[in-house]
Amino acid sequence: MTLRAAALHTPTDLGQNATTDISAALTGLLADTFALYLKTKNFHWHMSGPHFRDYHLLLDEQGDQIFAMTDPIAERARKLGGTTLRSVGHIARTQRILDNDAEFVTPQDMIAELASDNSQLVGYLRSTHAVAEEHNDVATTSLLEVWIDETERRAWFLYEISRRG
Repeated sequence: MTLRAAALHTPTDLGQNATTDISAALTGLLADTFALYLKTKNFHWHMSGPHFRDYHLLLDEQGDQIFAMTDPIAERARKLGGTTLRSVGHIARTQRILDNDAEFVTPQDMIAELASDNSQLVGYLRSTHAVAEEHNDVATTSLLEVWIDETERRAWFLYEISRRG
């Protein structure tokens, strides 16, 4: 049996440079989103301590919100005529948000790390927005603006619960 590669051409009026640039930015963003999702769920699963219930529920809610971004990001890249992530290995090669495989992380360190990671994701969302804006891709910029606000809110909540006093 011979496998043939199917052409993945989706028509768009944005042009080849836009397709290439925006799809690449979205793919990097998608890898980071998956990395943050998995870290958020990891910390949700391994939370402990006196604030367990509140933190456990907060991270579950935040994980759901992060995961909800993944399909629209990937589909936007495809709608533009580009491609996107193909495997967990592809995510690992592309992600900029670091994993945390530690055996134990204190609840305070979990919250601080997720606050930092969400702030880092805001930067990646903004840089992807700049790429889309450069190519006049208003559909992508509109999606990103909502996610920037959601991500800033997650970072804010995490920052506030990490404060002492």
